[in-house]
Formats: sequence, structure tokens, C-alpha cells
Amino acid sequence: MFQHLFAEMNKMLQEIQTDFPTAEGDRRSDLLSKYNMLHRISDNVMDEWLVFAEKLSEFREQADFQAPPEELPEEEAPELGMDAFVRGQGYYKLLMYRKCIEQFREVTAQYPDSLAARLYLAMAYLQEGEGEIAWGHLDHMLGLIREVKLKAMIYNALGCIRASQERFKEASELFSLSLLHDPDLPEPSVNLEVCRRRGGKLEFGHQLVSLL
Repeated sequence: MFQHLFAEMNKMLQEIQTDFPTAEGDRRSDLLSKYNMLHRISDNVMDEWLVFAEKLSEFREQADFQAPPEELPEEEAPELGMDAFVRGQGYYKLLMYRKCIEQFREVTAQYPDSLAARLYLAMAYLQEGEGEIAWGHLDHMLGLIREVKLKAMIYNALGCIRASQERFKEASELFSLSLLHDPDLPEPSVNLEVCRRRGGKLEFGHQLVSLL
């Protein structure tokens, strides 16, 4: 139900990011006005969502209800039920990456091997331009992953971090490892060409992002 709202907000934010560096006069004022409006909407939505999430949590604790065993997912990760995890997801979707990081650091303090929490942290740190910290979380995930396709996505993401640092030899090795695990993954081949040319647009991987 919120998809249309966030699609429009992201579209407007993209317009601001594109035009603001060169905007002057009335156009600059218009973009600032749009930014302030987005900021107010983001704060209001987040406040309302946190109040609602807190009410849900209180009801769950007061009711102390449980679904029948057959309806429970097998081996459900316990951290998914943490309030910090739910809040972190909300902050990420609202592009509030620093607050997202605060929440998922709380999750990993209790569940250090949570793949989902590590992935959110890695992506949030990347959005904040902190590639080395993101690297640490993605590298931690590698030691926990058994599924080869996901492993390939992580290797590709690690390669993108190194390539963005112009460490092209290391990046090429990581992209090759990604292809070794999943030859059908398209992004590593594109990124290897970026490394060969020492420049170009890196393909991070829509499939990895879609897991969030």
C-alpha cells in the first residue's frame, strides 16, 4: 500500500540529487522546498510507523499467543522478531541509513551470525560511503553461507567495493570467484570488463538488493 508513495518520493529525491548541484535562483529554492517536504514526510511516516510497531509488540507480549506448530516456519531465525530488526528494516526503506545501522548493530550484538542483519548493515554502510566497514560484514557472511548462488552475489559485491577503490586486480579475482560459484550470474562478467578498462559502471546486483 506504500509502494506508490515511496515510488513518488524516490522519484522526487532523484530529481533533487540530479539538479541541485547546478541549480540557481528560483530553481534552487524549489528543490530545497521539495527536499524539506520529503524530510517532513519521512519523519512523520517513521514516527507513525514506530508507534504502530510498538503497539504490535505490546499486544504480542500481553496476548502471549502462539500459532499452532504446523503453521510456524521451520527454523525461523529468532532475530527476525526483535523490535530492533523491524525498526531497522523500516529505517532502511525510508533511506535513513544511519538509524538503520544503529538498529542492526543492536541485532548483531545479540546474533552475530545473522545473515539478514549483516546484509542490511553492509548495504546501509555502502549507502553511507563506508565501503571498508561494509566489506567486513559481507566477508563475515561468506563464512556462514552454504548456498552457492548467494555466495556468488556476495563475491560480486566484494569485487564492486574493491573496484570502486581502484584495486582492480583484487576486484577481478573476486569477480572471477563469483563466476566460479555461479556462471549464470550476469553482473561479474560486466564488472570484469570494467576492471579491464579501468573504468565504467559497476553492476552491484539487483538480486542481492532484492533480498532486503
